[in-house]
Amino acid sequence: MPKSFLIYECSKCGAQTPKWGGRCLECGAWGTLEQVATTTTKEEKKSLAVAGKTVKFSEINHLQFPRIKTSLEEFDAVVGGGIVPGSLTLLGGEPGIGKSTLILQIAAKVSDTRNVLYVSGEESGEQIKLRLERLKLSGKNISFLGETDVNAIVATLEKEKPILAIIDSIQTIYSPDIPSEAGSISQVRASTVRLLETAKKNNIPVFIIGHVTKEGLVAGPKTLEHLVDTVIYLEGERYQSYRLLRTVKNRFGSAGEVGVFEMTGGGMEEVKNPSLIFLQNKNTPSPGSAITCILEGSRPLLVEIQALVNRTNFGYPQRKSEGFNPNRLQVLIAVLTQRAKINLNASDVYLNVAGGLKIQEPAADLAVALAIASAAKNKGLDANTVILGEIGLGGEIRGINQLERRLKEIEKLGFKTVILPKLSQKITTKLKLIEATSLFQALELL
Repeated sequence: MPKSFLIYECSKCGAQTPKWGGRCLECGAWGTLEQVATTTTKEEKKSLAVAGKTVKFSEINHLQFPRIKTSLEEFDAVVGGGIVPGSLTLLGGEPGIGKSTLILQIAAKVSDTRNVLYVSGEESGEQIKLRLERLKLSGKNISFLGETDVNAIVATLEKEKPILAIIDSIQTIYSPDIPSEAGSISQVRASTVRLLETAKKNNIPVFIIGHVTKEGLVAGPKTLEHLVDTVIYLEGERYQSYRLLRTVKNRFGSAGEVGVFEMTGGGMEEVKNPSLIFLQNKNTPSPGSAITCILEGSRPLLVEIQALVNRTNFGYPQRKSEGFNPNRLQVLIAVLTQRAKINLNASDVYLNVAGGLKIQEPAADLAVALAIASAAKNKGLDANTVILGEIGLGGEIRGINQLERRLKEIEKLGFKTVILPKLSQKITTKLKLIEATSLFQALELL
């Protein structure tokens, strides 16, 4: 006999608990636990499912579904060479960063031959038409659907069969089968699963837009990353003109690729040579300034590291960084003090990565350390020198990956000298390569 018992379910996130509480332990919402009844039985039900039809990979012809090119080279490179039919892509970013502007430009680029469906639960068709006119884009083959019911959206997709579908945004879409409010975790997940099934079944590429705060606290995008095929985030400061389009996950290409755009009055414009925007006034040597080359995905970028060292007016010196990990900065300052004999215990240290770029890889360690040392000694570094290398706790300089690719970019931009770790093999280049094995030796070379 089936046995029935009572449980409590959160109406916001769907979490279940055997006891009632005023606050949901999963999502933190208050007063959302509701009593529901369920049954259980020890009898095993026999499956009535029929075995599916299998197919060998050697019999599958992937050329039947070529990628859709947008003619935005930066975007195509980020998604792996173009939009894959039947894929589900999550475009995330903070409110006001430019997601809707970018996606409208993509829609206009691919709507030359077939119809594009734009679904919005936030804006009316008139509002989107005003944005199209401001961006001077043709909306001839772009259809608008003002709907938030995922069942109605799926039915429209199956009927229209567009070349591209855009959902703006996923937080406004709901499924009537889920008893919770739109934007909750359960609603967002259920709606995304329906859209994923429809995209795969009809080979329609679908873009869903999700809003994310700096802390990533908004329910939705962070919980969807394992459901969708591709996750791309638009990064940058709202009050700066440059935007970085970064791939976090890509089932059809390499993750970590970056595209650089500039936000203008006419929309997003591609930046063909992003190294130049991060290297302004590179020919003017100044204390605390060092040039390094980092890798964003497969793209080498030259950036300027700026450091300022000032005698502290407080009992505890400050360490502030913009675009660089503050914990890593603390480690490098300790290495400079202990291994290079540059006493920073009574000095405030401020570090900035010019252009608003955020550095993640350790190849910039040596440039950061030498920029701080240059600011502390008030002596400028050579403006035609690029500094590469990772620093260990013993002050040793460790090797970095894809060195030849970095050197080609450095040579192309007209630099003459590179300070780098000791080479394991000979590299053919016109650059003057200065090898250093320790931080102390690199400081002496300069």
